[in-house]
Amino acid sequence: MADASEMINGLVGGMFTHPVRTPLLHTPDEYGMAYEDVTFPSLDGTPLEAWWIPAPGSDKLIVANHPLPMCRYGFPSHLEPWKSMVPGGNDFEVNFLPEYKALHDAGYNILTYDARNHGHSGAANGGIFTWGLFESRDVAGSLKYVKSRPDTAGMTLGLLSRCMGGNSTYVAMARHPELFEDVRCLVNPQPVSLRVMAGQALGAMGLADRIDDFDRAFQLITSFTIDQVSPIAYAKSCRVPTFITQVRDDVLTRPEDVQAIFDAIPVADKKLFWIEGSTRRWDGYTYFPEHPEQLLDWFDTHMN
Repeated sequence: MADASEMINGLVGGMFTHPVRTPLLHTPDEYGMAYEDVTFPSLDGTPLEAWWIPAPGSDKLIVANHPLPMCRYGFPSHLEPWKSMVPGGNDFEVNFLPEYKALHDAGYNILTYDARNHGHSGAANGGIFTWGLFESRDVAGSLKYVKSRPDTAGMTLGLLSRCMGGNSTYVAMARHPELFEDVRCLVNPQPVSLRVMAGQALGAMGLADRIDDFDRAFQLITSFTIDQVSPIAYAKSCRVPTFITQVRDDVLTRPEDVQAIFDAIPVADKKLFWIEGSTRRWDGYTYFPEHPEQLLDWFDTHMN
């Protein structure tokens, strides 16, 4: 059996810093939505692959960002090897297409893309994942792209930024506030701090007292400490109405972490919704595809 140091290095060197790419198993046309495959550059030039799903006659646009280690379609955790990658009973498919369908039927144009080192998008930064720091350049690139297209430049903007996409959005807000001046609102399912998720993972391995070793191993791969990639400080730069959702008893995080991220957002118009009756993180990603009412209400309220 591997010793503790080997287990920690394996944990850090795997999904926590080097996401495994995910195939796109569904496309919008399967759900009755015409779409185009488009590509645009991240802020640093990394090519990002995307779906443009138009809603003819509408001037409202949602830019959607996905979680680690998913892609714009979702995550095939009903299939190996992805099924074995995430503990906690998350062995079922995450499919975002019904969520896009609900938004599209409600009159929203959608741009959704694969972040760097995910899906079909370009490799960057040696393939490492930085929990939103480098990935924030992709969020910025998506906003620059929609502002550059004649058909989308004047549209009313909203953001659907899940987990990593949310962390990345908060970093982009801090670093490039000018890009968010005309963003009306944000929906952010399941933001997370690496210190908390790492602590949960270590605890499940019987290594709860080895967080400092995890931190050092993470720094040796990424050059950042786990606290440097926390979204809490960056969330203080959010200036738009924000709706956060979270599985309250998610075994991969703790409710006080999500509460801290929510509390850091310095706007009065914000909402935190707890998804009850589950310990599976994936239920936080399938909630809106199955129950889109609150999602649509938030966007309709702030974008009409």
